[in-house]
Amino acid sequence: MAVSPDRDAVLDALRVVNDPDLRRDIVSLGFIKDLSIKDGHVSFAIELTTPACPVKDQLREQATAAVRALPGVTAVDVRMTANVRSVSAPEMGRPPLPGVKNIIAVGAGKGGVGKTTVAVNLALALARCGGRVGILDGDIYGPNVPIMLGLSATQLTTDGKQIVPAEKHGLQVVSMGFLTSDDAPVIWRGPMLHGAIQQFFREVAWKDLDYLIVDMPPGTGDVALSLSQTVPVVGSIVVTTPQKVSLADTLRAIRMYQKLNITPMGLVENMSYYACPNCHHEADIFGHGGGEALAEQLQVPFLGRLPVYQPIREGSDTGVPIVLSEPGSAAGRAIMQVAERAAAQVSILAHKAAEANKGKIPLIPVR
Repeated sequence: MAVSPDRDAVLDALRVVNDPDLRRDIVSLGFIKDLSIKDGHVSFAIELTTPACPVKDQLREQATAAVRALPGVTAVDVRMTANVRSVSAPEMGRPPLPGVKNIIAVGAGKGGVGKTTVAVNLALALARCGGRVGILDGDIYGPNVPIMLGLSATQLTTDGKQIVPAEKHGLQVVSMGFLTSDDAPVIWRGPMLHGAIQQFFREVAWKDLDYLIVDMPPGTGDVALSLSQTVPVVGSIVVTTPQKVSLADTLRAIRMYQKLNITPMGLVENMSYYACPNCHHEADIFGHGGGEALAEQLQVPFLGRLPVYQPIREGSDTGVPIVLSEPGSAAGRAIMQVAERAAAQVSILAHKAAEANKGKIPLIPVR
């Protein structure tokens, strides 16, 4: 009877398994947890950096095969877990936001491209994958997140010290729409906007969030500047449509985030095509490939193309977004893919920040 392998032999075998995003083996990345070896039975956990990892089944299969090939191994038990890392770097210059690991801004160069629809569905997709997610409606002048989540009649409450976020579909939600009537315009100058942004971040009791999605107003205005000055933002996701007018404004939005030292971590092409439900022919109503070409030009990750699909609009109007109403549809799967790629970019940025911070004085950890 073969003798069970020791701990070092198991870890050496697992070094052939590589994380495709971080491009290192799962042992040197510290992903192997709770390794146990007894009478030929090997068990361990692989702790990924996001629950939205699209290749977690592949990693489990590779790890199982690598360990099973060792002499003396009779059984292998691999559990997949996740612990989202925080992207923190001293040069950001802003203190971390209590209760939040990663802040992601979702913006657009112009209105009408479906930015809020993408932000809401992105947040829900990350939550469906197992992440702890919140969404802050930073579009002060047009706060539509409550409508899209079916929260239009909600009022914010406090715990005596801080604002308590509303909750819906597993998301923590804060919006100016909770503080005004449906037909009341918000007519504010820059200092008032800055104060509201400060309050929504620093005076809200966010609870243990892996990701806080911030739905930004369209264009290149005061809110983005306030955001960059208030909290450490991991990066921005910019939404565009394929036509030239939208792409020109998208370029300006990406340049704005770069000037504000907010990493453009992805570009999403919305309303990319229309697929006929009868013949399944795809029509490029607004042009073809413009968003992907711009992403390549600017060396910004391209996160995916989303179709023109009537249930997306209907779900936004009724408060049941497409990720919930039709997760298995082509549109639902496309949004899930965008979420997985966005989560991967956060993991990559967190890994790079950790590598860059080695040997530096650590920041106060987010609790």
